[in-house]
Amino acid sequence: MAGRKSRAASASPGSSHESPQPVDPERDDPERDDPESVARLICLRLLTAAPRTQAELGTALRKRGIPDDAAQAVLARFAEVKLIDDAMFARAWVESRHQSRGLAGRALGAELRRKGVAQDDIKTALDELDPEQELTTARELVARRLPTTAGQPGPARMRRLVGMLARKGYPPGLAYRVVREAIEQDARGSSDLGDMQEPEWELE
Repeated sequence: MAGRKSRAASASPGSSHESPQPVDPERDDPERDDPESVARLICLRLLTAAPRTQAELGTALRKRGIPDDAAQAVLARFAEVKLIDDAMFARAWVESRHQSRGLAGRALGAELRRKGVAQDDIKTALDELDPEQELTTARELVARRLPTTAGQPGPARMRRLVGMLARKGYPPGLAYRVVREAIEQDARGSSDLGDMQEPEWELE
C-alpha cells in the first residue's frame, strides 16, 4: 500500500517528475506586459524570416494589437540601427526581381509601392537599373517564349509576346520593337532554311 501511495505521489501534478511545458517567449517573458518589448520580439521574428519594409512591420504590429506609440518607437529604433532600411531593401528588391523574374522598372516600382516604400527610395533604386540591361532582358524573355508561338499568325504572335512583356512592366514602345525584331529575325531564319537546296554531288 505504501508503495502504491509513493508511486501515486511521484506522479502527482506537483511532482518534480512532471514533463516540462513548452515556453512561449511572449507569454512567459517577464516584460510581456511592456508593448515595446512585445513589438521588438515580433519585429525580430519577422526580420529573421525575411527582409521587411518599415510599413510591412508596422502592419504586422497593428494586427497584433500593439499601440501605435509603442510600434513607432520600436520601428524608429530599428531604423536607427539599420535593422530596417527601406532604401537598401528597394535596391536589393530591384536587382533580385529583375534577374529572377525579368521584371522592368514599371512593375518593380508598383511592387515596392505596395510594400510601402517611399517614392524617393523607389526612384533611387530604379535609377540603378541600366536601360541597356532592361533591353537585353526583354530580348531574352522574347527569345525564350518565341518558339511557343511558332505556327501562329503574325498578329497573334505579336499580341501574345507584347502582352507578356507588358505584364512584366516593359513600356509599349520597347515591347513592340523587341518583338517585331524577334519575329522578323525568326521569319528570315525560316526563309533561309526554305531556300536551301540539296548540294549537287559530282560522280567520279
